[in-house]
Amino acid sequence: MSIEIKHLPKHIGIIMDGNGRWASRQNKPRLFGHRAGVETIRDIVKLASKYQIEVLTLYAFSTENWKRPKAEVSGLMKIFGEYLRKEIKELYSNNVKFRIIGDRDPLSARLKDEICKAEKLTENNTGLVLNIAVNYGGRSEVIYAVKTIAQMVVDKKIQIDQIDEKIMDKTLFTEGLPDPDLIIRTSGELRLSNFLIWQCAYSELWFTPVLWPDFNEEVFMEALNDFQNRKRRYGGI
Repeated sequence: MSIEIKHLPKHIGIIMDGNGRWASRQNKPRLFGHRAGVETIRDIVKLASKYQIEVLTLYAFSTENWKRPKAEVSGLMKIFGEYLRKEIKELYSNNVKFRIIGDRDPLSARLKDEICKAEKLTENNTGLVLNIAVNYGGRSEVIYAVKTIAQMVVDKKIQIDQIDEKIMDKTLFTEGLPDPDLIIRTSGELRLSNFLIWQCAYSELWFTPVLWPDFNEEVFMEALNDFQNRKRRYGGI
């Protein structure tokens, strides 16, 4: 399967789904699947760099995921903290710029501190931009942007008739980044689940039945190859 680097997406978003089902099939607890999913994250970040992807956004924990059992939520946050402590030095050495997108307020003080340290360490890196979406929801992001713009109008920093897509883009968590060209979802579900709903207006969507812990280079290349064979018209002919 041949891949042309010049025709690859600049920004890929991935809805990492299927950790729990993967664990259940092995008669293991759900957190076992989440830990396996972290290993896949490590591999996919390396692959994204290998194929010269500019931005990789991974949907790790949605605003709706707080509804899950407390033990699972607590375990997920613990795993995320472990990931930061173990991986950030390697991300730094590989020139990856690490960012968190989402509402950090509900996160523990310790986890927020770990996030700040990771972002500070890698802020000047010039390679792959790695966004991890934590406590993220597309609708919440849009509401946040609308409130920010409304305050700008109240403060007389802009006029109402100046509000346009560029202003909106500047108030989103993905400010300064290109919109995702390709969104991948694993596990066979066929929906976006509140992921980058403003930014994905013209994204190509690709779905696979493969569960996230089993997502590998072969599947990743299948998605890239499919993307290269699509014709993107953006509403034109």
